[in-house]
Amino acid sequence: MIAVVLAAGYATRLYPLTRDTPKPLLDVAGRTILDRILENVARVDGLDSVVVVSNARFYRQFRLWADGADYGVPLAVLSDGSTNNGNRLGALGDLQYAVRQSGIRDDALVVAGDNLFDFELAEFAAYFRDVDGDCIAVGRIDDPTQLRRTGVVEFDADGRVVSFEEKPARPRSSWGAPPLYIYRAATLQQPLDDYLRSGFSADAPGAFIPWLIRRGTVYAYRFQGARYDIGTLESYRAVRNLFGDCR
Repeated sequence: MIAVVLAAGYATRLYPLTRDTPKPLLDVAGRTILDRILENVARVDGLDSVVVVSNARFYRQFRLWADGADYGVPLAVLSDGSTNNGNRLGALGDLQYAVRQSGIRDDALVVAGDNLFDFELAEFAAYFRDVDGDCIAVGRIDDPTQLRRTGVVEFDADGRVVSFEEKPARPRSSWGAPPLYIYRAATLQQPLDDYLRSGFSADAPGAFIPWLIRRGTVYAYRFQGARYDIGTLESYRAVRNLFGDCR
C-alpha cells in the first residue's frame, strides 16, 4: 500500500499564518500537522511509500521538510505546478497527478494534509483488506451544523455506502466523512480518469464517491475517536489547545 497526502491547497482562510507557510507545515505542540499525520500513517501494515502532493509555491518548503523526515519508507514530494487558487488542480486532480507522476499501481491510502485523527489508520487499512473494496472512513456527528460542513454518508447493514452528499443543507444521516479514503489500485486508473474526463468536480475529494457508488461497491469504515479539521484560524487554535500547545 502507498499513502498519498494531498497538501497542495493555499489555505487562504488561515491568512496571515499561511501566506508564506503551507498549512500542513504549521506547528501543533512541537510537531508539524504533516508529521502528526505521517506518525499515524507509518503504523499501517504493508506501507511501502508515501507521496506528498504540494503546489509550486510551497514545493521548496516541503522538500526541506522531507529532507529531515524519516518514517521508515521512501518519501517523495511532488509539485502539481499550480501557483495560486486560480490555477490549482483540485484534490482529485492532484490525486490523478500523483498516480501518473509516481506510476502508482498499488492500493492507496489517501488523506488530506490538514486533518488529524486520534484513531489508528492501521485499523482502517485492516478493514479495507477484510472487505476487499474501496473504502471511506465515517464518524458519528450529532451536531447538525457540523454535518452541513462535511460529506454525509448513508450505508446499509453490511457497511456498503448507499448515498454520499457533500455539505448537505438537510443531512440524511449522522455519519460524516472526513477526507480519508483507501482505494484499490484499479480504481485509481481508468475509473478516476473517466470521472475527471467527464468534467465532474476535481476540487472536493469526496466528489468522487457518489460517482463510484453508482458503478460499484464502496464500504464505510466506522471509526471511534475524534477527527480534527484545521480549516480556520479558530480551529487551528482549538487543535493547538487540545494538544497542549499553550504558546
